[in-house]
Amino acid sequence: MKTTIYILFFIFNVNAYGQEASHVNQNNIIEEKMGDLDNDGIDEKVIISETNSLTDFGNVREIRILKNEEGKWVEWVKTQNAILKSEEGGMMGDPFQGIEILDGVLNISFFGGSSWKWSYTDKYRFQNNQFELIGYTSTYFKLCEHWSSVDFNLITGKLICKKEYEACENQESEIYKKENETFYKKGVYLTLENRQEKEIKIVTPIYGREIYIANGMQ
Repeated sequence: MKTTIYILFFIFNVNAYGQEASHVNQNNIIEEKMGDLDNDGIDEKVIISETNSLTDFGNVREIRILKNEEGKWVEWVKTQNAILKSEEGGMMGDPFQGIEILDGVLNISFFGGSSWKWSYTDKYRFQNNQFELIGYTSTYFKLCEHWSSVDFNLITGKLICKKEYEACENQESEIYKKENETFYKKGVYLTLENRQEKEIKIVTPIYGREIYIANGMQ
């Protein structure tokens, strides 16, 4: 009787998860999260994995989103254009910081640099039958030099830029200058699948700062 139960349990698991196993090498998975991304009340599975494709900036990473259809995991979206490569963090090493699913929005975060450090988070929402970039936040800084941030709402086009200049003396720091701008930049359109295919530069209207909606550099 126990043998029959074990066999039935094994068959169920193969049927339910065999679809996923055929898509993803479990040994290459970097992170995995569950969450409802299309507001249908059923959680999707988001998997970040490393491929065997090696470049000058390390191994190519990819993101896969799987839907649960009648107990089977079926590949919904797959792209290598949204996740930085394994060594694109510069001296800081692996730039990948993690993923979160908050209120149906997929957040993907990165961090890197050397003495000058950068970080950024992409926010994607499933709309118009694809995952569109709806938000981008980034920081770029070096201690005793300056700290700058960008908060870009791609839906409204509202872009908030802040920059603080810092001086250090006798182990104390002082902010001696601030440059803040808020303006609108509409028409920037990116998706999960074309995220890194092109570089987008935005020049701020007051201080002429160059902002690159790419790897967090400002």
